[in-house]
Amino acid sequence: MAVYRFKVSFEDYDDVIREIDIKSNQTFEDLHKAIHSSTGYDPEKSSSFYVSNDHWIKGDEIAFQPNQRKIDRGVALMSNSKLSSFIEDPHQKFYYTYNFDRPFDFHVELIKILLNEEPGKSYPNLFRRAGEVPKLIIAPIIPDPEETGDEADFDFINEMDFVAEDTEDLETITDLGFVVEEEEQTEEPEEEKEGFMDEFSDNENFDSEDFNKEDY
Repeated sequence: MAVYRFKVSFEDYDDVIREIDIKSNQTFEDLHKAIHSSTGYDPEKSSSFYVSNDHWIKGDEIAFQPNQRKIDRGVALMSNSKLSSFIEDPHQKFYYTYNFDRPFDFHVELIKILLNEEPGKSYPNLFRRAGEVPKLIIAPIIPDPEETGDEADFDFINEMDFVAEDTEDLETITDLGFVVEEEEQTEEPEEEKEGFMDEFSDNENFDSEDFNKEDY
């Protein structure tokens, strides 16, 4: 049985490398779980491999725990897809996205084909490890309207627990494109004051000298 050796590296951390030996008749799900056995990440996350060219352009997708849209589209499943069925080149490349909620992207490249498996060795097998994987950052997940079917608006101020303490904070929010309502005007408009006096001045018996403001 032939054995494939894949070099797996983070797209944004190319000094972090794992080399994994895996039998040709094993599946993409086996490779997916082997990768995260070596990273320490939870493998039970929706992820996908994409058949790629030398420029890492995504082609056919092979998915793990796909959403309903992908299922309806008939996307290939990792559990049903043997590696050998997608190897067309001795340096075959796959673009791999782990965890679509908070994704990490990987480059997966076939670097060697061993004609025979090693007796007594279990596969997949981690052949080489280099570099420490980045820590996962726990952050709020913003719902995808396509996934939920809702037009979910993101309330920036409430999500960030923002409290405007002074005028500078309010101006900052306005600069970011948020509209802050002005406080209600408590002082009586000038026109209303003038109208108040006009009511008396129109009266021919009104004497301004006799008018005492304190009486009103």
